[in-house]
This record gives sequence, C-alpha cells and structure tokens, in this order.
Amino acid sequence: MTIIINILILLAAFVSMECVAWFAHKYIMHGFAWFLHKDHHQKKIESFFEKNDFFFLVFAIPGILALLFGCLYGIDSLIMIGTGITLYGFTYFFVHDIFIHRRIKIFKNSYSAYLRAIRKAHKMHHKHLDKHNGESFGMLWVSIKYFKEALKSNSK
Repeated sequence: MTIIINILILLAAFVSMECVAWFAHKYIMHGFAWFLHKDHHQKKIESFFEKNDFFFLVFAIPGILALLFGCLYGIDSLIMIGTGITLYGFTYFFVHDIFIHRRIKIFKNSYSAYLRAIRKAHKMHHKHLDKHNGESFGMLWVSIKYFKEALKSNSK
C-alpha cells in the first residue's frame, strides 16, 4: 500500500507542477518578471542561453529541497514530491527546449497529434511578442482546439 501512496504522491506532484508552471508563466513571467522572460519572445541575438533560463533554477529549487530534506530525514512523501517536481522539470526541458524550440536539433517532426497540438499551442503563445494578450500558457495541457487542428492535419 505504501508504494501505491508514494506513486500517487509523485504523480500528484508532477501534475501540480503543470498548474504551477501555467500560473507562473501567465502571472509571473508575463507579469513582474517579464524582464527575464522577454528574451524568450523577442530574440535579438542568437545565443544558446537566454535570461529566461533563470526560471529553470527557480523551479528546480523546490524539487532539490524536497529531495534533500526527504533523504536527510527519511520522509518518503518529500522524496516523492521532489521526484515528481524533478521529473516535470526534465519533461519540461525535453518538450519545451528540445522538441518545441529545438535548442538541440533532434525530434524535428512528429506524427503524434498530441505533440503537434503542444507545438501549435506554443507557437500561438509566441505570436504575442509582448507580455500582454497572451494565450496558451501551459505546456503539457493545451486547449482542445489545437488537438482538433492536429487531428485534421493527420487526416489530410
């Protein structure tokens, strides 16, 4: 039973991070921290790193702390929370930086409607070059309209 509870805690932490990422993206990155996120929308110089990459550290800290204190004090639930946060961070890096933005040139095309919907939603997010009037702030959970578009293009 403990293993099931630990897996549920891990999954809850992972799913919660999508909500945290959406909130942070919409209200922090496109709010008072726009000065760090702006270069992600308005690339002026070609560089592998952006100021926006600072957010990676901000999001990593809770996962690191949960893992640290969970390991130090033998608290399984903290270890599972830290693992869920860390897995979400890895997934975010893989999907956002490698698949969507192609910072590492692999996975150019996909026949998956889900992955094409994610890429389309993110493209629509980036059509807004300033911090206002944005859309599609999530990463893994996007509007159904992008899935419908992806499925239509599959049938052609």
